[in-house]
Amino acid sequence: MFQGSPKDVTHHVSRMGRRVPKGENSIEHLIDVIQEYDQSEHGVEAVAEFASTGLKPPPLAGMDMSVSSTLPPMPTPPRPSRQAEGQQSADHHKGQGKRLQLQNNSLVFDSFDHSVRSPYNNTSRSWSASDRGVTQALRLTPSQANKKGPNSMSLSPGHYAYSSEILPSTPTPHSSDYTVNEDDYRTPGGTDVAMNSTANNNHLGPKFANSFLSEIMKLMRRNFKNIRRTPGLFLARLMVLTLMGFMMATMFMKPPKSLQGITDLTSFFIFTVCPFFFSSNDAVPAFIQERFIFIQETSHNAYRASSYTIAGVVTYLPFLAIQAGIYAGIVYFALKLKGPFIYFLIVLYVSLLTTNSFVVFVSSVVPNYILGYAAVIAFTALFFLFCGYFLSGHDIPSHWQGMNKISTMTYPYEGLLINEFQRTDIYAKDPLGNNVSSIDVLDSLKIHGSGGKKWEKVFIMLGWAAIYRILFYIILRFGSKK
Repeated sequence: MFQGSPKDVTHHVSRMGRRVPKGENSIEHLIDVIQEYDQSEHGVEAVAEFASTGLKPPPLAGMDMSVSSTLPPMPTPPRPSRQAEGQQSADHHKGQGKRLQLQNNSLVFDSFDHSVRSPYNNTSRSWSASDRGVTQALRLTPSQANKKGPNSMSLSPGHYAYSSEILPSTPTPHSSDYTVNEDDYRTPGGTDVAMNSTANNNHLGPKFANSFLSEIMKLMRRNFKNIRRTPGLFLARLMVLTLMGFMMATMFMKPPKSLQGITDLTSFFIFTVCPFFFSSNDAVPAFIQERFIFIQETSHNAYRASSYTIAGVVTYLPFLAIQAGIYAGIVYFALKLKGPFIYFLIVLYVSLLTTNSFVVFVSSVVPNYILGYAAVIAFTALFFLFCGYFLSGHDIPSHWQGMNKISTMTYPYEGLLINEFQRTDIYAKDPLGNNVSSIDVLDSLKIHGSGGKKWEKVFIMLGWAAIYRILFYIILRFGSKK
């Protein structure tokens, strides 16, 4: 029905012949006009045809149709003498006869309203005759008239002149010497439309009000305020990880230097990874509840989808670090693990970042949080199945090998094992009395920890986190338009 800047709605409605009342919102008035035509016998097709071709819709019964949105006050004419009044009355009747003949002909040959003057203006003051510049201005379309400059006459609403403002001897629409063509109401097509659209966009200024960095800072500030006002989500996850840390520390405290101790440590590492993945499920409703706010704000170009994505990542980085740090500090010293503490902390931190990115991506795809919970739990269970704990990556059937690579639990699990057992000291003795070194434990699990393998696991997890965030951005950028 209309495509363009909101400030151009007033001109669009006025060209239709429905001026916007003073003090009324132009967009609401356009909606009212569309509803009126929808309830009439003409239908909204008449309004749509006007928007595409410029052909004025037929007037509605009982509606005040006007070609101008704001009319200057009509100056009071001086009272003529009795002789001049008689001559003027005769000319007036003669002019009316000519106008009646012109209108009858236009009704026979064309239903288009060739008059740019309101039919409800019953003043006897007719337009005088001719100045070539004024005639050319009348023949211009509104977009072409605007290019003439402020001193040229325009057909834009609010700029129509009365007879007292037009030079003498100007041909008028009421005379048989001049008629307004239907093309005068049509917008220029083809290349002109593209040029006008580009010019309008340049005139409106930049698409977004703020710069990229300003949008990120403002969105981060809003996210921090939301977390401070509703700390339940952060505190609930922190409490879960704290309780799980105390439970794991008391259950696996001081593992023995034996084969059973090796089994205990492998079980500890896999169940350390599991709470970090399952505890992130409570983030599913977060974006689902903000989805309609995001769509409404981005539809008005309040900010970019990329700014929203980056601000969401940066906002949660310190909170994820606090959660990982508390859990790592509880279990690392209680079990007296031998691997470097900093790597242990980094693996847990990146695991939280990866699973948070995965959950946010799923929440952008599903229509509601119920399906979101179901999808996240199902995929997390599949990741747990193919992580290499139940079957090593080499023992998994070939047609399921890809799931072991896709599983984001595989990399933190193997990284923690490499961090703990990548040593040459004797860890335990087997039932036959043979020494079992830490490297032998990795070999039995078919995990290769030589070189920089453990840091490779961290980089792979960061890559998966980036992939999930990129997919989340693509959904926001293109999926939200639907």
